[in-house]
Amino acid sequence: MEQKINVKKNRYEMDMTSGNLFLKIIRFSIPLALMGILQLLYNAADLIVVGNFSGDGEALGAVGSTGSLINLTVNLFMGLSVGTNVICARMFGAGEKERVGKVVHTSIAMSFLIGIFLGVFGIIFSKPLLHLMNNDLELSNLYLKIYFIGLPFNLCYNFAAAILRSVGDTKRPLYFLTISGLVNVLLNLLLVIVFDLSVAGVAIATVVSQLLSFIMIIVTLMRSKECYRLKLSELKISRNELKQIVKIGLPAGIQSSIFSISNVLIQSSVNLFGPVAMNGNTAAQSVEGFVYTSMNAVYHASLAFTGQNYGAKNVKNIKKVTIYSLIIVTLFALIIGQPLFWFGKDVLRIYTTVPEEIEVAYIRLHYLTLPYFLCGIMDVMVGILRGIGYSVMPMIVSIVGVCGFRIIWILLVFYQNTDFSKFTDLNLLYVSYPISWTITFLVHLVTYFVVSRKVFNNMESY
Repeated sequence: MEQKINVKKNRYEMDMTSGNLFLKIIRFSIPLALMGILQLLYNAADLIVVGNFSGDGEALGAVGSTGSLINLTVNLFMGLSVGTNVICARMFGAGEKERVGKVVHTSIAMSFLIGIFLGVFGIIFSKPLLHLMNNDLELSNLYLKIYFIGLPFNLCYNFAAAILRSVGDTKRPLYFLTISGLVNVLLNLLLVIVFDLSVAGVAIATVVSQLLSFIMIIVTLMRSKECYRLKLSELKISRNELKQIVKIGLPAGIQSSIFSISNVLIQSSVNLFGPVAMNGNTAAQSVEGFVYTSMNAVYHASLAFTGQNYGAKNVKNIKKVTIYSLIIVTLFALIIGQPLFWFGKDVLRIYTTVPEEIEVAYIRLHYLTLPYFLCGIMDVMVGILRGIGYSVMPMIVSIVGVCGFRIIWILLVFYQNTDFSKFTDLNLLYVSYPISWTITFLVHLVTYFVVSRKVFNNMESY
């Protein structure tokens, strides 16, 4: 008989099936948001150090312009961690101790193997992939090759963090990131300023920090006395658990990858405006990321809370989680996004002092920071749907509503009406973001009302 989890929680876990769920979602989300913000601060430190101390005018754009390509390469498999989160939360909520352990060992083994494969792939094909993006900077190629060395550690860390999130632990990953991020910043300063390694120094610092965070989180899982303890001797891929993880996670990964294709197309379009636009876009992406990562924390909360309550067969709580998550993600977006909308140019001066780059960057901020809550509520609906077992449908809706719309917009509207010598024409590119978010959220909302009725009826009759 399946062994049940003791209802007593340790100080890092959270019972997501009872109590004040509104406050618990906030408590769950804040460490995740802080973790994301810290990560962005460390990434910003990469850009600031390399932009101001490398002595190479192309260094800032070389590092920043690789982001969309990295996401395109890894997001398909990183999305599988969503499956780990949902299935582990579901088994934990249902009290199935043995199956939680199988999910843990399957996830860690799978993530490390995939990380090795992607690392080798990225090192071999970085240059031709950059060429497809109209980016032939040797510095970008150098950064990518070094970055991909650390990919197995990065991927494995994210799967391990998904396991901890599934049981309500968002604090320890925050501690690990704080430590590894500080190491990253110190190494940036040392390798770029003292040893004059420029882009290579930033990449090496990133890999070292990823290795450090990987070691800390794996040791934590190995030392745990709970059902999610990691035992190296039991590392293997269990077919049934893998199937369930892939069922939820693969559509999430496909969606993220196709999102990245549209972002690569946008980045390629920006690249056609030249180095000034590339640098400005890089700075704006770093700034707006503070809004997105805060909203993304609520998305992960919606996954975990819905997953645990699905496992516990608690329909009423799932409905509460849906409403509360939509309210909280909107508040997060407005609280952080509005100041960046009004004072964005002042913030951008931290990244660059070139007036033209600041103006270009603010064009992007103008269209993304204030209406960013539309993206947040869109993602939360995806999280709720995945938490109740529907992952393919939100993938299709998101691909068509966001990616399909943006690609059509770029090809039929932007390219047909743009003079690439005028930075102001970037307005026509960036306005595609809020339009696509609105369309996709509305379709997700209709989808939720249709499928949830069937799911809830089945749960109530269980």
